[in-house]
Amino acid sequence: MEKKEDQAKKLEIVVDDEVAVGSYINLALINHSPEEFTMDFIYVPPNSPKAKLRARVISCPAHTKRFLMALQENLRRYEEKFGAINIGPNLQWTSFDNVGHS
Repeated sequence: MEKKEDQAKKLEIVVDDEVAVGSYINLALINHSPEEFTMDFIYVPPNSPKAKLRARVISCPAHTKRFLMALQENLRRYEEKFGAINIGPNLQWTSFDNVGHS
């Protein structure tokens, strides 16, 4: 009989050098349709009217929900270890009706 470890399939993830460096973002915009979620990750430089889209991730609703659950669990662990994250006194949901693409 095979061991469970031997039965498990291993996934090798190949990471390009450019992707491995990562991208800093300070804004995310999320849209959805019945079939998918689109998450735009954006960097807005200080004192600049222009921002740069760093990544766009498109995902099915089920995977998006699993991603949210994993993020919530990791935030819980982070705050348990390092303390509560201060998000500032004036956090509001904002509509970005005046955002344009170029």
